[in-house]
Amino acid sequence: MTKTETTENRRKRLRFRAWHRGTKEMDLLIGSFADAHLGGFDAAQLDRFEALLDVPEPVVYDWILGRGQPPADYDHDVTRLLLAFEFQPPGR
Repeated sequence: MTKTETTENRRKRLRFRAWHRGTKEMDLLIGSFADAHLGGFDAAQLDRFEALLDVPEPVVYDWILGRGQPPADYDHDVTRLLLAFEFQPPGR
C-alpha cells in the first residue's frame, strides 16, 4: 500500500487482483473469497491477503484441494479463512 492509497482503494485493488489471477478456477475461488471477506479485513489482514496473492496459483490451488499445506509463513488467519471458504457458484 502506498502512503496515499486509502484503505478502500486498497481493497478495490486487491479485489481486482483476486478476480484476475489467470485461471478461471482461481479467479472464481479467490475473487469470491475477496468479495466475501475483504470488507472486514483490517490493515494487517490486508497485508497478509496481498502476500497470499503473490503465491503462485498452482501452489494455492494445491492448498485449497488439500494436496499440500501452507508453509509457516502462510499459516495465518487469512489463509485459514480461504481454506475454509465454501465457494458458491453464481445463481445458487
